[in-house]
Amino acid sequence: MFIKESEIREIYLYREAIDFRKGINGLTIFAETILEKDVFSKSLFVFINKSKNKIKVLYWDSNGFCLWQKRLEKAKYAWPVHLSRDQAIGLTLQQFKWLLEGFNLKYWKPHEILKYEKVS
Repeated sequence: MFIKESEIREIYLYREAIDFRKGINGLTIFAETILEKDVFSKSLFVFINKSKNKIKVLYWDSNGFCLWQKRLEKAKYAWPVHLSRDQAIGLTLQQFKWLLEGFNLKYWKPHEILKYEKVS
C-alpha cells in the first residue's frame, strides 16, 4: 500500500548528498538520529545522491518502512540547499511534486505584496 497524500504529515528534504548504498535501515537510523525526526510519523524523508540525478524517499506505512527511488536519465535535480541552514528543509506536498517535475525551488517566491492606500 502506498501512503495517501492526505496522510502525509511533513516532508523533510535532507540538504546534503548521502551515500546511496544506504537502504531502509541506514536511512531510518539516519533520519531518527541525525535529523532527530519521528520516523513513524507518516512523514516523507527525501534524500539525494552526490550526482544529483537520483532521489530516495523513505516513509512508514502502517506496518513497515517503504523506500522508493527515482533516477533521472539526462537531467539533474535542482536541489534546494540554499533555502535553509537546517539539515532538513520542510516542503509542502506541492513543492515536493514540483521538485520531482524539475522545478528549481530557489526561484519559487510569490509576487511582491503591494500595499496601496489610494487608487489615484
